[in-house]
Amino acid sequence: MATIRWKLSLTVLGCAALLAGCASVREVQSDVQSYSSLSALPQPPTYRLELLPSQQAQAPQFATIEALAQQSLAKVGLQRDDSQGTLVVQIGAQARYTRDNSPYYYGGPYGPRWNWGLGFGRGAGWGMGFGGPWMFDAPPPLHYRAVSVVMREQRTQRIVYETSAVHEDVWTNDPAIFGVLFDAALSGFPHPPQGTRKIRTPLAVSGPAEPATPAVPSAPPAKP
Repeated sequence: MATIRWKLSLTVLGCAALLAGCASVREVQSDVQSYSSLSALPQPPTYRLELLPSQQAQAPQFATIEALAQQSLAKVGLQRDDSQGTLVVQIGAQARYTRDNSPYYYGGPYGPRWNWGLGFGRGAGWGMGFGGPWMFDAPPPLHYRAVSVVMREQRTQRIVYETSAVHEDVWTNDPAIFGVLFDAALSGFPHPPQGTRKIRTPLAVSGPAEPATPAVPSAPPAKP
């Protein structure tokens, strides 16, 4: 009996250690799309960050996004110089909170479904929708996070680099997720694989991530 209790204790401790490991490290899967006409790192490797009026109007919220993007740009060798930047960089970020879109839940007896969030980028628009009866067996909420980066030559104003990264999961950990997404979007700069690819990034977290509720609803920004 003592042997059985000892083995049971080891099993419980092993499961606890496994759960602790899962809580401390997450894998963020990003769907990345990149398009580049650059053959090398611009010289000098500097950029001017161009903020849209909507981004400037939401300065307190957008300051964190701006700082994360700047860190990721520095990792690929680009330094911010708003007075004499070789490139002009525009960034965007989206946050949405939504339910499963499958026909089994949408419009069926297992609602609800809602879609709302906060966005920073090109274009403007606001919207919120609620639908379906409220049931306790509804699917878990999905947290949609996305970032984008567009670069133009300062001299010609020609777009030379466009990239985006999207992550969707039942958990989130803002603002760390946005930092991971900017890193993923800029992976391979200045000549990444063209088109769509998946990037998996380990993310250390201090504990189970809490669902993040966006401050205000927003429609996604239009593409450049």
